Amino acid sequence: MVQVDRCTGKRAKAEKRRTWGIGLESVPVAASIMIVEDEPAVAHGVQVVLEREGYGVSVIPTGEEAVTRFHEVAPDLVLLDVRLPGIDGFEVCRQLRRQTRVPILFLTARTDEVDKVVGLEIGADDYLVKPFSLRELTSRVKALLRRAYGELADVQATDTLRRGDLVIDLERRRVTRDGERIGLTTTEFDLLRHLAARPGRVFTRSQLLELVRDYDAAVDQDERTINVHISHIRDKIEADPDRPRYIRTVRGVGYAFAED
Repeated sequence: MVQVDRCTGKRAKAEKRRTWGIGLESVPVAASIMIVEDEPAVAHGVQVVLEREGYGVSVIPTGEEAVTRFHEVAPDLVLLDVRLPGIDGFEVCRQLRRQTRVPILFLTARTDEVDKVVGLEIGADDYLVKPFSLRELTSRVKALLRRAYGELADVQATDTLRRGDLVIDLERRRVTRDGERIGLTTTEFDLLRHLAARPGRVFTRSQLLELVRDYDAAVDQDERTINVHISHIRDKIEADPDRPRYIRTVRGVGYAFAED
């Protein structure tokens, strides 16, 4: 069984206290990552690489333990294998999303399109199909952490976008509608932010994929996953998702945020 490293993350956080600015919430530069993986060789390889990058790493071998120990470990990002003993990665993701919005990156050996869509539908921010290069993994981890906690590269002069009764707080990465808080994943927030910042501009699915996947991997056939994310955003922000008021589909092209 993989031995859980219970102190690496604490040591890393104690060593580096400089923070990324995200309003009142802040995350140490040496971010904490929880790996949920039952294959010791895979878990160890990923752990070694991430620790060399300066991250604090905890390895959890089962889905049940990942759920019960989440608040104890307090990770800034979760690497989650789909195939786990007991409850699988999909169920772990569902349960974690009830209590947290930290980025979740699926690690999966499944290449079926349905599995990818399911993962995104239940709240994952990204996925990586095995076998994968460790260089690509670290690139995706850095991208998710940067988007979730780092300085926003394209924030405008204002820290808040107001679109009708929808308020997007860029500094705190919070969204409310009629004063009610809406829980979005990292990827969902970034897509909404990009669209809402430029009302009327039409983005192709390829452009949106490049905007939210700012790691060094090539854009592949995953443009359809944007449809899943947009559908999920609509379910959360629209009064009637079947008749969207905010995010409009431009048939044959992509999506645009409604002009005032």
